[in-house]
Amino acid sequence: MWGVSERSVRNYCALGRVPGAVLEGKTWLIPNGAAKPARERRHSTKSLKNETVLARLLREKESGLKGSLYHRVQIDLTYNSNHIEGSHLTHDQTRYIFETKTLGITDSAVKVDDIVETVNHFRCVDLVIQNAGRRLTESFIKQLHFILKTGTSDSEKSWFRVGGYKLLENEVGGTETAKPNEVASRMKTLLSEYNAKKSATFDDILDFHVQFEKIHPFQDGNGRIGRLLLFKECLKNDIVPFIITEELKLFYYRGIKEWASERGYLRDTCLTAQDEFRAMMGSAPSGAENKTDF
Repeated sequence: MWGVSERSVRNYCALGRVPGAVLEGKTWLIPNGAAKPARERRHSTKSLKNETVLARLLREKESGLKGSLYHRVQIDLTYNSNHIEGSHLTHDQTRYIFETKTLGITDSAVKVDDIVETVNHFRCVDLVIQNAGRRLTESFIKQLHFILKTGTSDSEKSWFRVGGYKLLENEVGGTETAKPNEVASRMKTLLSEYNAKKSATFDDILDFHVQFEKIHPFQDGNGRIGRLLLFKECLKNDIVPFIITEELKLFYYRGIKEWASERGYLRDTCLTAQDEFRAMMGSAPSGAENKTDF
């Protein structure tokens, strides 16, 4: 009907350019009579200079350009988020897995779970980018957890629910979290209040992250899922995203712990990470020099 490819329609939906479009599973439901989004001039110097981070990531994901922002986000976000949670894979090993789908030669033992969760996290990053324009739902959050933990040793435990809320109590940093029987209702309330906002500010996104981590809805993987959601919501709201690195980890933990009484700790940590992301955006090739108007 619109005379464009299925991939283009999916990108329109993911970018929020089709009013009323809703993702159910892997299928976009588009309202009857939805108008085709106005065509934009792509890949000109002007359009590339002004494109959003989300549009750039979607474009670079298609091109497969090594060293691009998408390429570096996949590696740096996966390495740092997994490393914070105890993965022993190096940055080079993470990069090698992403680029070659193999581990390469290593002089030390490597946990199978570290490899599996690294590969799974790459898939989660893709899911976040592809669905950045959609509203947050329990099903989407559970889907991320299912992808992250599938094939791990945790998934073989009878009490561990892959893609489902926790069955046993857990804690974070010595602080108690929501009881298993409280998780579903607290997640519904959190999402309802967050989605009621017409547009989310930087503080709104950080506040959602803190509340999510306080609930700690899954048995394991909460930190990584939470940081993926942070990245997604920044993309959705056209806010420069950021990656919490190992160097910022302690400041990040302190910021979450002190958020209720002092928001400046977490805000400043994330703004610092945001500055580092801007620098990465400027140094990563975008492929613009190889594109022409059409």
